[in-house]
Amino acid sequence: MPAVTDITIPLPGGRLIVQDAGPPDGLPVLVYNGSPGSRHLSPAALRLAGRKGLRLIGVDPPGYGGSAAQPDRRIADSAADARAIADALGITRLAVWGISGGGPVALACAALLPGLVFAACVFASLGPYGEPGLDFVDFLSEAGRDEVRLFFADRPQAREKFRADAAEQFGHLSEAAGWLSYWGDKAEADAAHSREVAEWLALCWRDGMHDGDQGWWDDWAAFLQPWGFDLAAIRVPVQLWHGLGDASVPAGHAKWLAGRIPGVEAHFPADDDHGTIEANHASQAYDWLIAMAQRTSSPGSGRSPEST
Repeated sequence: MPAVTDITIPLPGGRLIVQDAGPPDGLPVLVYNGSPGSRHLSPAALRLAGRKGLRLIGVDPPGYGGSAAQPDRRIADSAADARAIADALGITRLAVWGISGGGPVALACAALLPGLVFAACVFASLGPYGEPGLDFVDFLSEAGRDEVRLFFADRPQAREKFRADAAEQFGHLSEAAGWLSYWGDKAEADAAHSREVAEWLALCWRDGMHDGDQGWWDDWAAFLQPWGFDLAAIRVPVQLWHGLGDASVPAGHAKWLAGRIPGVEAHFPADDDHGTIEANHASQAYDWLIAMAQRTSSPGSGRSPEST
């Protein structure tokens, strides 16, 4: 298991906290976990990345953990934060990795930072709200659809309802037992639903939202607004993964994205769902990133790791 270090990245009027793990000369991969988000990298990712010589950098998005909130932020604003992280760590080339709600952020970095980002891997990503050809609310329950309507009709009331719902979920999912209960029959049936994963997710919730739900609310608001960049502007390689069995974010979101990202390499495994897609295909995705790094230029301080 590689050593893990928390690092504070200064920003104008704030700061970001990142988790840096792996050799300093390894292939840097900036990791955006889902929403709610956290810098904490999963034990499985650390073990696998360590075997492949990768350097993973997890991010506390604005408003989570120790990172300062950025109210009214757009998805596109994350690119400036990624640039600040790279500059602070002395990284000149990196890959971005986005999971679920972190997918749009990874795509923003790919679109807006072509001189820094050489490739992007995206798993089970959301698509944008309000775009022709994509029914964003299709994956939401009726209560979720009511929240969307309330967001546009009465923002202060929507904020109060979100705060109450977040507090209720925090009480349940900030403990490993809550995740095992939430998974039902899937609990401890495979690596993606193991007790180790439950403990990691609970840690992400406890640390990511120990000061409240502002980051999560800002994510939700950003998902319901224009992203602020053009997917067609992406010129770096993108690998997209989405399980056809995903009941949390339907594969239609990824299919919509795949139809608009130039040259995307899209995979839609029939047997994967929202919880298994990354766990089952991270090794392939890491190998693809290594190949993309070798096809372009050596990232970080120079050495390109070998695939294993």
